Amino acid sequence: MISRRTVALAAVASVLLGGTFVGAKAGLSYLPPLLFVALRFDIAAVVLLGYVVVTRSRDELLPQTRGDVLGILSTGLFALGLANALIFVGQQSATSAVAAIIFSLNPILTPVFAAFLLSDERLSARGGLGMAIGLLGVGLVVSPDPAMLLSGGIGKLILFAGATSAALGSVLIRWSDGGLSSTVRTAWALPVAAALCHSLSIGMGESAATAVWSPTAIAALLYVGIFAGAIAYIAYFGLLDVTGAIQANLIFYVVPVVSTLGGWAVLGEAITPTAVAGFLTIFTGFVVLGSESVDIREVLPGSTAETDTVSESLRIGDERRGFESD
Repeated sequence: MISRRTVALAAVASVLLGGTFVGAKAGLSYLPPLLFVALRFDIAAVVLLGYVVVTRSRDELLPQTRGDVLGILSTGLFALGLANALIFVGQQSATSAVAAIIFSLNPILTPVFAAFLLSDERLSARGGLGMAIGLLGVGLVVSPDPAMLLSGGIGKLILFAGATSAALGSVLIRWSDGGLSSTVRTAWALPVAAALCHSLSIGMGESAATAVWSPTAIAALLYVGIFAGAIAYIAYFGLLDVTGAIQANLIFYVVPVVSTLGGWAVLGEAITPTAVAGFLTIFTGFVVLGSESVDIREVLPGSTAETDTVSESLRIGDERRGFESD
């Protein structure tokens, strides 16, 4: 049975990360994309590092093993740094709707990497059906113009690369099997992500002098740095530790729903009847997933009831450790 903590983490991560596309659309009119991302991580790093220094002991803060270091690098370089850099750059030549649907390929890409790197995460047939229904719902929500999907190829490729980096990073975090809590690991990873994005910004010739510090730009930066940054990352990476990469990344089916509602409330964008149908379709996909979802080891050759029982015990143990660490 799904715990209330897991539901809360998923809800917080979905809502706050869903606002990222709205904040990005508002802020990219005033800030260069890579500099925007780098400053986002600067703010998130200050907030989260300050939080863990106050709330954690010295032993809890320091990486102790190779797995801890690999987890930090996987988070900072792939799940955060490169993924967000590619998303913000790609969105320069694609609409928010197209960006949302391409990034929603994340839950489909995750099982591909998990099949090679994680022995305890496999997708059941019913889980695959639920994912397909969810993706259909995403398409209805964002309702991209077919002409937009076929044009601006480089922007689409960049966005797809961002979704791939995020999926790979989430799987690598699980594969690293570190002992740090998700919050501490993320606090260490944010400066890594910031350094990567600042380097990319300089390398691409971006200049801080071109930034226009309007109230909208400042508000967008504070939102993506604090709310869709530090707070959302605590929720998302905590969810990742509790449920695994495949289930955690299902929240990216909800992100376009939140983005659409946020665009309506903040930017005055219209919500079409097709989008409402998409909301209901996504809900249907989650009902299908919730009835069986991801069955650990179910599709592995030679699987038996005994190995299924052991896998379930391991999953429960992981969830309990998640409660204790955060």
